[in-house]
Amino acid sequence: MGNENGTWIMYGVEWDDPECLHTVQDAINYINEIGFLPLFKNSIPGFSLEERTVPEYWWCGDPKVDPWEWRELIARSGEVAYGKFFEKKAGFISKEWLPYFVNYRRDGYDFDALYEDGKASARQKKIMDLFSEEHIDEEYYSNELKEKAGFGKDGAKGFDGIMTSLQMQMYLCVRDFRQRKNKKGEAYGWPIAIFATPEHLWGFDYVRSAYSESPTESAKRIAKHIMDIYPITTPEQIRGVIGIKAGERKEPVKKKARQ
Repeated sequence: MGNENGTWIMYGVEWDDPECLHTVQDAINYINEIGFLPLFKNSIPGFSLEERTVPEYWWCGDPKVDPWEWRELIARSGEVAYGKFFEKKAGFISKEWLPYFVNYRRDGYDFDALYEDGKASARQKKIMDLFSEEHIDEEYYSNELKEKAGFGKDGAKGFDGIMTSLQMQMYLCVRDFRQRKNKKGEAYGWPIAIFATPEHLWGFDYVRSAYSESPTESAKRIAKHIMDIYPITTPEQIRGVIGIKAGERKEPVKKKARQ
């Protein structure tokens, strides 16, 4: 998706193009085939769900053909991980490739160890405390998570940025999208993201199964796979997909106001 002279442009293919994905199952199958895929167009040509779908069907509201609706169904399926995984933007990672991204992005750290080593912020910890091992099976609406973690009007700031960083570090992912419920239990409003840990979805043993190899080896494995799929990819583009290790992504330091 690009912005040309103030107008948002969707890139894609025609319905009868051999590369076109026609259904959500087509999309799931394709993600599993190539391993990982950003949602929208990026610096690598053809490397997105957007560029494999019909532009006119985005946001049409029909889950049979609307890729924006598909992302909800894919997250709910439990077959593929969904979240802000690529350069702070949304994308998908297959179950097969998830452990390698987890191993590299976390740099072998569980969150508690990351925090103890001074590589995670107190604001990140406010959120991750709600997903501690004794609460590993918890799922939270994004607004509920914000409130419980002490963010909001009179609390800590920067919730959205912190959530993005925790997804980029593979500590959290989007489990589902659901409508909120009122006191009568009636659903209302737009579906909003439900967050959970990858361990909740696929288990500790599986998610951490690549911990036996070095994070650098996992990064090389991912890079080689990208080159196998897109041989013309540049080193800079590959780094964008691989991302950086947990603890290397620093929060911006607020400048003190002049007195």
